[in-house]
Amino acid sequence: MNPFVFHSPTRYVVGPQAEKDTGRYAFELGVRRVLIVSGQGSVLRSGLLERVRASLHESGIAVRELSGIVPNPLSSPVYQGIGLAREMKADAILGLGGASAIDTAKAIAVGAPYQGDFWDFYSGNAAPKEGLMLIAIPTLSAAGSEGSNSSVITNDKLTLKRGLRSPFIRPHLAMMNPVLTFTVPREQKACGAADILSHVFERYFTNTQDVALTDALAEALMRQVIQAAPRTLENPEDYAAHADIMWAGTMAHNDTVGVGREQDWGCHALTNVLSARFGAPHGAALAVLFPSWMEEQMPHDPARFAQFAVNVMNMPNDFRNASATGIAGIRRLRALFTSWGLPQSLKAFGVQEKDLARFADEAPYNTTGTIGFYRPLKHDNVLSIYRRVFT
Repeated sequence: MNPFVFHSPTRYVVGPQAEKDTGRYAFELGVRRVLIVSGQGSVLRSGLLERVRASLHESGIAVRELSGIVPNPLSSPVYQGIGLAREMKADAILGLGGASAIDTAKAIAVGAPYQGDFWDFYSGNAAPKEGLMLIAIPTLSAAGSEGSNSSVITNDKLTLKRGLRSPFIRPHLAMMNPVLTFTVPREQKACGAADILSHVFERYFTNTQDVALTDALAEALMRQVIQAAPRTLENPEDYAAHADIMWAGTMAHNDTVGVGREQDWGCHALTNVLSARFGAPHGAALAVLFPSWMEEQMPHDPARFAQFAVNVMNMPNDFRNASATGIAGIRRLRALFTSWGLPQSLKAFGVQEKDLARFADEAPYNTTGTIGFYRPLKHDNVLSIYRRVFT
């Protein structure tokens, strides 16, 4: 296990009607002026926005609103939100909706007190040194943004999707009501479950030794997602299953299962071009690419993939051939995603074969010309991953 510092300041309030207590908990944190950042309409149609607004007003908290945030959130609303936050002298930003609204709120929170362009943080040219207080009310179980220190934004002028990790964008308060996820469309629930698993994959496949405890936690988390996800797809009002998935999304990405171990994040990097150029749903893109990433990486560490196959995918262990066990586990994972109705091919997003080389060229390589840390991917590896799932 590697040395680590783990600080998770988020207060999680979980249960039916949790959002009705938003004002009380926010006031206790010293919030007096808040900018609500929300999605395209469901929060209004469901009455959620009004319930949150009323709760804040009852606690004497002033409110302004920025709505219409789209999936794969764009930079232009961030600039708009920064202007509103400065104008009202907001002391908190509240992300209400899916990960797009919460990630946008995070970008506004660090952009408002910054004198430069917030994109400096996402392009790696600067690091935040302060941020406004953050509140998250998720309506979708997927990205875990309500407890994570990360945010992803697409620059709509440059057509680039980039991420930021900073302690200044970890929410201070998360109001989590599993009932809010009941009405999420089936496809989005499936994408969300794939996203949750992928957040664990990026931490689980590691070169770090002596991580038995976080291995066991990660494996239990993945098994529970695999068990609960079909129940949420079959019964949209199964509270227990939706609650498990919601909390799993948080646990998968607040670094509980990632501390003390080298993390990869290579496959996530490969999905960025699909989202930026084709609008591919993040979870669906991960469901397509991750089995291919695993097949590309499996020769690097057959024992780790065999462990995954046996402990997570419930495959029998071929003790004479770890690679065969690992491959069987990957195949079962691909079949699992298919059973959830998720795509298997890049063609599902409108990608053409001529696009693959450009994808590999535009992937976000680091200064050494590689992506990730488990087995750093070179250009040929990236192209191989894309080609494997173009069928």
